Amino acid sequence: MVVSGGRSRGAGRPTLEEVAARAGVGRGTVSRVINGSPRVSDATRAAVEAAVAELGYVPNTAARALAANRTDAIALVVPEPETRFFAEPYFSDMLKGVGSELSDTEMQLLLIFAGSDRERERLAQYLAAHRVDGVLLVSVHADDPLPDLLTELEIPAVISGPRSAAEPLASVDSDNYGGARSAVEHLLSRGRRRIAHITGHLDVYGAQRRVDGYREALRDAGHEPDEGLIEAGDFTEEGGHRAMVELLRRRSDVDAVFAASDVTAAGARQALREAGRRIPDDVALVGYDDSAIARHLDPPLTSVRQPIEEMGRAMIDLLLTEIADRRPAASRGLERHQVVLATELVERASS
Repeated sequence: MVVSGGRSRGAGRPTLEEVAARAGVGRGTVSRVINGSPRVSDATRAAVEAAVAELGYVPNTAARALAANRTDAIALVVPEPETRFFAEPYFSDMLKGVGSELSDTEMQLLLIFAGSDRERERLAQYLAAHRVDGVLLVSVHADDPLPDLLTELEIPAVISGPRSAAEPLASVDSDNYGGARSAVEHLLSRGRRRIAHITGHLDVYGAQRRVDGYREALRDAGHEPDEGLIEAGDFTEEGGHRAMVELLRRRSDVDAVFAASDVTAAGARQALREAGRRIPDDVALVGYDDSAIARHLDPPLTSVRQPIEEMGRAMIDLLLTEIADRRPAASRGLERHQVVLATELVERASS
């Protein structure tokens, strides 16, 4: 006897092929929908989901993963010490965005720290065993060997912030150049002329682009950048304090500071207060990230807002696309995927 819809009563569990036939699509399309790939139209996704519901199809996750050489796991790799991860809001916001985007998929998320040589060696062995389907790399320095290792192992990967303008991996970043320009233009509009910049790690491409934006904003306003007003930092509070002390020693006439992160700005603020400088009366202060730190400082900190959670979500979207097509990018002939999200200056009392 045949049940309406063409499936025999008492037949075995529905197959992927039957779902595809019911939805009027190919087997691969059904697989992409089930795996949460973004490379499917809304109409197609709805058709497949309706077929799954009608047939009562239940994916055999273990068998599917084994057959496809899949682990259903993604690694979020942070090449920094754990102390920095938990001290800076940037990382927790990124993790929040990644987690929210993965919540509707069957993927498991692994958080891996690789801040020391020993941790990097262990990670290399782990990745070489292909225990994850893809990797998200956050806070990568120019000389970090991990991106090249992932390319060599042909593991799909997305990097948060390219290492250079020629980054071969898919990447997601904010407009570091534009964000820095907006910070300096804001300070110039407030009548500030001796504007210092405390940089981030200068082996990080995003930090380099913020320096570029700082310099170009000054030039466009008719002010040749004074290299004596640029001091290297490292995105940390301690680095911000140390850099501000050095700037005040070298250039006591500084009347504004653009810091490469809110955490750095907090350190600079402490050094300014120790030197008896009032914010913003004597020295205006602008940070970067628009984290909770910016809102809770006294006075509240003007800051460049990065859409960090959105960046995390965009990284997952790109990575799932890479995983859905397991061939190396070179053999696919695909152009590099580089997503750059807009920033926004949030004005508060510090400037």
